[in-house]
Amino acid sequence: MIEIHLYGSLRRYGEQPRADRPSVLRLSIEGTPTVAQVLQQVGIAPTEVGHVFLNGRLLNTGSTMAPWLGYQTAQARLPTSGDYLETPMHSGDRLGLFPADMPILVI
Repeated sequence: MIEIHLYGSLRRYGEQPRADRPSVLRLSIEGTPTVAQVLQQVGIAPTEVGHVFLNGRLLNTGSTMAPWLGYQTAQARLPTSGDYLETPMHSGDRLGLFPADMPILVI
């Protein structure tokens, strides 16, 4: 099983779209589906996603500030193609998905 934590406008794909409650999808998986396959399974277009965290580490972002944000990254999980959508998912993984229209902040 994997968990998908939805934020911002992506919350509408979850069971709990209210901002004051966690919006988490739990998916049973077989094998090692890719991030793209997981997004397809829950009906989210990759173009809607702006920032992706894998197990609390930044996997992908559309932000040009990414090198200066100081987030720990999940780059070690990227396939040789470098395309985050091809990253294999494993049971126990957690994805955090933020919409393209939501900036990420440095705290």
